[in-house]
Amino acid sequence: MENKAKIEFDRIYNLDCVKGMRQLDDNVIDLTVTSPPYDSIRDYKGYKFNYKSIAKQLYRVTKKGGIVVWVVGDKINKGNKSLTSFMQALYFQKAGFNVHDVMIYQKKNTPFMRSNAYTNAYEFMFVFAKGTPRVFNPIKTKTARSGFEGLPYNKKADGINKKAIGELKKEKTLTNIWAYAVGLGGSTSDKIAFKHPAIFPEKLAADHIMSWTNEGDVVLDPMCGSGTTCKMAKLTGRKYLGFEISNEYCEVTNQRLQLPAKENKPKAKTRKITDAVSNNQLLFAVG
Repeated sequence: MENKAKIEFDRIYNLDCVKGMRQLDDNVIDLTVTSPPYDSIRDYKGYKFNYKSIAKQLYRVTKKGGIVVWVVGDKINKGNKSLTSFMQALYFQKAGFNVHDVMIYQKKNTPFMRSNAYTNAYEFMFVFAKGTPRVFNPIKTKTARSGFEGLPYNKKADGINKKAIGELKKEKTLTNIWAYAVGLGGSTSDKIAFKHPAIFPEKLAADHIMSWTNEGDVVLDPMCGSGTTCKMAKLTGRKYLGFEISNEYCEVTNQRLQLPAKENKPKAKTRKITDAVSNNQLLFAVG
């Protein structure tokens, strides 16, 4: 469905995202990948956001079968986690979304250590679906073994495994724990992106875009910050749309979108990803 309002795709708008989304027609967005401010952990030029209004507008503009990926963490204040992330997730559910998955974004090289707790090295990636996902292109990982053998089935409350001969495939769908290096060279090689205080990895955005959309679909980031989601949507043949209330960050995004093709283009048709759990090597097409 084409958007008939004034907002055009493949553009970045210096607008409050709620005001921007109100100018969109219903059911025009295939995927949203975004990361809201985490409590008061970072300074975003003094701007605030209302997640309830955002959730309502995202539900309205998302197509049936569309997805919202909400990447978020929690502030730790005097040893107490805020759990704001879960409050937001519950509200998205109240707004009409299914909580399709709760995924983990693991940071491989986090520097933030705590003296009396284990190092906090993850954030949540809530995957909200408007009904049943229309698209799922799963990332695959090689299995440890393959062939025919006795496989358990029909396990009931008594915990007893029954087995029948079945086939183990040569590859399986990746777990919902994804690990990425962060920082310059990890999150991105675009130095300008670090004018924003909290960017997420380009590979994270690309993995979700490739998983939940097909070429030509529309990808939104309503709080586009440094423009990572929009950049990766463009590189993978999707239409993009970004709203950003800070004019400075809009300029950063537009500069990243206009980088020379030799700097901006993926180097190969496939790339390797490391499974955070099994350390297996994965092959995933990126365009």
